[in-house]
Amino acid sequence: MKHEKYYVPEQSPWPIVGAVGLFLIALGAGNYVGGLRSGDTGIFGYVLLSGIAVILVMVVGWFRSVINESMAGLYSRQMDRSFRQGMSWFIFSEVMFFGAFFGALFYARMVAVPWLAGEGNNAMTNEVLWPGFEAVWPLVTTPAGDTTQGMGWQGLPLYNTLILLTSSITLHFAHVALEHNRRQALTLWLGGTILLGLAFLTLQGEEYLHAYREMNLTLSSGVYGNTFFLLTGFHGLHVTLGTIMLLVMFFRVVKGHFTPERHFGFQASSWYWHFVDVVWLLLFVFVYIL
Repeated sequence: MKHEKYYVPEQSPWPIVGAVGLFLIALGAGNYVGGLRSGDTGIFGYVLLSGIAVILVMVVGWFRSVINESMAGLYSRQMDRSFRQGMSWFIFSEVMFFGAFFGALFYARMVAVPWLAGEGNNAMTNEVLWPGFEAVWPLVTTPAGDTTQGMGWQGLPLYNTLILLTSSITLHFAHVALEHNRRQALTLWLGGTILLGLAFLTLQGEEYLHAYREMNLTLSSGVYGNTFFLLTGFHGLHVTLGTIMLLVMFFRVVKGHFTPERHFGFQASSWYWHFVDVVWLLLFVFVYIL
């Protein structure tokens, strides 16, 4: 019987390079943020930057290896199924990642805040731990007595929501253009999606500057500040990664890569971008509005 070929890649250094980069990022970021309060961050800022640099080198090298193998016609239908399964599991792991942070937000708002306020049978909790505490959200007063402001949903957050929703539409049109082999339309729609992603990141940077300078909203602003910056910050990191992926797809499209029948690299990037958009919608509702 005739069997389809199965390509076994050569040994690759990129997984271990990526692991080293992630370790440096975790080590540098954790100690850098921990040293901000004392004003002594040491060399950990440089450790963080070196980790980011290693990750960028890993991404470029790994993408290049996969692109060269794909363009050489080494991949079979079995490999295509393997890629699809791998991307599906990767996105599922990201769902669990954000699920943990949404779970922390839910616990703080629905369990910890009423408990501290002494609701139900917890009257003594309020008197002992935080006398006079009121069950309101966002918590604008920290246990140390510092006050801050809650970030509203109007203005920049609303603009960013509209931008991401629009980017999902433009990316869908780009995918449809690829399936119909309309290369010029594909290039235009994909380029527009990348510009929208960059616009989102720019506005989020302005939002953070506004929060720090004018609202006194920082990572140290109690549980509200923690959950706000962790959820929106990690989402911004994922938007950055998604924009890089789409940028790589853009250059591949310009070079004539992909056909209507074989374009999973583009499709996987689309999956990831739409996932990031869905996460932002949940953030917009549960972090900004409610």
